[in-house]
Amino acid sequence: MDITEIMAMLPHRYPFLMIDRVLELSPGERVVALKNVSINEPQFTGHFPAQPVMPGVLVVEAIAQACGVMAMSAHPDMRTKQVFLLGLDGIRFRTPVRPGDQLRIAVTKTGEKRSIWFFDADVTVEGKTVVEGKVMATVVDRPGAAS
Repeated sequence: MDITEIMAMLPHRYPFLMIDRVLELSPGERVVALKNVSINEPQFTGHFPAQPVMPGVLVVEAIAQACGVMAMSAHPDMRTKQVFLLGLDGIRFRTPVRPGDQLRIAVTKTGEKRSIWFFDADVTVEGKTVVEGKVMATVVDRPGAAS
């Protein structure tokens, strides 16, 4: 899935679109997405100028967007829906993410209860885990969308 297809699913746009490509997708089950980290991204002007590090919250946002792509791809009315992050459990930051890194974001759905989806996430750079943890999200109606 390329950036155009991703943008058709997610409402996010620059500078907050955190996924560049989807490598693998099993709708409603698993997704593997890429995020290319560039020194040109606005967060690096202040985090931190002498030693740029991608804020952990933005890596978590990339995970949430990968969850969104997977959930939206499984939903029959995806154009009228959007995904909201509900919770994070056990998120661990193992290694700093720096400009030039390519994040490989693997997210697997582990369960569903009512309208809440549960995911395991593992983010790697060159095969080494940089962030991992559990995510909860829900699919809701988009504002102004007819269901």
